Amino acid sequence: MPPNADINPPTEPWALFREWYVLAEKSEPNDPGAMSLATVGGHGMPAVRIVLLKGYNEQGLVFYTNRESTKANQLARHPKTAICLHWKSIRRSIRAEGTVVPISDAESDAYFASRPRGAQIGAWASDQSRVLKDRAELENRVKEFEKKYENVTVPRPPHWGGYRLVPLSLEFWQDREFRLHDRILYHRADEKAPWIQERLYP
Repeated sequence: MPPNADINPPTEPWALFREWYVLAEKSEPNDPGAMSLATVGGHGMPAVRIVLLKGYNEQGLVFYTNRESTKANQLARHPKTAICLHWKSIRRSIRAEGTVVPISDAESDAYFASRPRGAQIGAWASDQSRVLKDRAELENRVKEFEKKYENVTVPRPPHWGGYRLVPLSLEFWQDREFRLHDRILYHRADEKAPWIQERLYP
């Protein structure tokens, strides 16, 4: 692809976020919403894994998981996180830091209903992050829940739902020649404060 052009940043971050994400959806071969999610584990040890971004707007960034998983337990103890989206196809990335809050049951229900049936069954079958004896144990649990919900709508498990990262900072990075990259930072004191925009040295 041609070299990235200069960023002409708007006064708030969400228009730029939408512009880049739409571009990534067109160019990324797999999962443009894949993002690294960092949490604080035991004894202050950092932990990071990939989750999928499933929604975004001026309120924040939404992802879903088992609320009894390791990441969810860590977020319950320390409800602050950081994410990073990186798109090799367009040589750009976005980082965000902020607080995490559970989304409403209604919003979780709506997204769960849109998932493929196999993924709905999987949400029931998987005791996420717990020790699994072997693959057969998981496959047997899948069969059990397939039988349980045969010919009926699969309800959302009470332990499964979404979270919203409410960012206090968003940084937009794009590759430039000779590592003279563009970095545009938006930050605010709290979620009701106006955004401050700054350009950073690469």
